[in-house]
Amino acid sequence: MLGQDLISQLGCDYKIGAVDLKSPPGERGNFFCIDICNQQQIEQAFLKFKPWLVIHAAAYTDVDGCQRNPDKARRINTEGTKNIASLCKRHKVKLLYISTDYVFDGKKGSPYKENDAVNPLNIYGHSKLQGEKFIQTNLDEFLIVRTSGLFGYFGNNFVDTIIKKAQGSEPLKVVDDQISSPTYTVSLSRAIDRLIKIVFLNPGQTEKLGIYHISNQGSCSWHEFAKAIINLKKFNIEIVPIDSSVINQPAERPKLSILDNSRYEQAADNKLCSWQEALEKYLALRDMN
Repeated sequence: MLGQDLISQLGCDYKIGAVDLKSPPGERGNFFCIDICNQQQIEQAFLKFKPWLVIHAAAYTDVDGCQRNPDKARRINTEGTKNIASLCKRHKVKLLYISTDYVFDGKKGSPYKENDAVNPLNIYGHSKLQGEKFIQTNLDEFLIVRTSGLFGYFGNNFVDTIIKKAQGSEPLKVVDDQISSPTYTVSLSRAIDRLIKIVFLNPGQTEKLGIYHISNQGSCSWHEFAKAIINLKKFNIEIVPIDSSVINQPAERPKLSILDNSRYEQAADNKLCSWQEALEKYLALRDMN
């Protein structure tokens, strides 16, 4: 989902070498199928593309799936990241790693800054955090971009799930006690492009390396997000707010995981649009295709 928008955004200025477990439909050109759990395959990609920068957006992002299968989560999110970071170090390549608001426990009561204490509540957050820590310990030139609630055209996401469920006649029950900032993959891709140019393409910007929080402006509960989707689509269906305790999800989620984007905004002299505006843009694109 994020990877394909990154290719579209970055492809105008850079030669892109794309990797995944399998080639996307209709993919042409500079693409390589690899499994990030296999270091030899990753090394082949390094030798093929000879990159100066790797953007590591691969992850096992099914939060409940990670809780049910912690070995798979750690194999992909932690060991896979270690494989990539180790090869970046060996080949002297810069790394940009996509991480998550779920490294926090949601108990701070206000937006999280990059240096706030981490304390993941679930296996997914823990496996991503271990990837972060390995990168910080072993690399000098890196960016870690934490984001939240991604939605976009090229993958399954909350927006599409709500639209699909709204086709039925039953009221939709959506949790109202988990609050974050839904983020459009196009918005995030543009911000990443800007960050790369500012940090990696300007000599002497070492103070701008490290962790950044990037999300669309504003925050909402999943219930409020669902209501906005239904209203924009003009569906006539009831959205019922519920407490997360009643749905018995395997993985606990943070209650309030809003990210403070001020470090990015100061470094890039840029703010992302609101999640409401981002949602409108996404739905417009979705309805065109």
